[in-house]
Amino acid sequence: MAVHELSRDPRHLHGYFSSDLDPVLEIEPGDSVRISTPNNGWYVAPGEQIERRKPELDTGHAIAGPIAVRGAAAGETLVVGIEEVIPGTWGETFSEGHRVEWTLAGDVGRALDRELDLAPFLGVMGMPPPDPGVHSTVPPRRWGGNIDCKELVAGTTLYLPIPVDGALFSAGDGHAAQGDGEVSGYAIETPTG
Repeated sequence: MAVHELSRDPRHLHGYFSSDLDPVLEIEPGDSVRISTPNNGWYVAPGEQIERRKPELDTGHAIAGPIAVRGAAAGETLVVGIEEVIPGTWGETFSEGHRVEWTLAGDVGRALDRELDLAPFLGVMGMPPPDPGVHSTVPPRRWGGNIDCKELVAGTTLYLPIPVDGALFSAGDGHAAQGDGEVSGYAIETPTG
């Protein structure tokens, strides 16, 4: 089994799902891929936004991929083992027009004289719908997407039905911590890698 890496290079990132996107990497089943992504707003540091390859299309979460899996066929199941999620050194939370910046170190986040235990995970993991065209990263779908499941931390496994041959898996939207489903809008958005 090989280990591959996708850096925060704009060539490895996109902000929408589409079965028309060419894969940036092709792997064998069982291979590992380490990805690094900016936060959901394409920031790698406070005030430092990464360039978007296609600004008119890359309007959603910054996600790495697509990754093609050799031999994966529509109708089969993609098994994604999450080995490790490494948050950046900072994060941000937005609510009701307010932005709070967090310092992340070890297993703790600090902001506004508060400390919070971290439980990092990726909010977006999935594949494009089988329909042609451009599809938003915002909704969760049968094939994954903006799942925002805080339980998909290191050591867990995600099973998704494959919608298109090759799978074309993408992931990103790092969270250092979050409540259930991000229904209140609160999450610590962070770069990963």
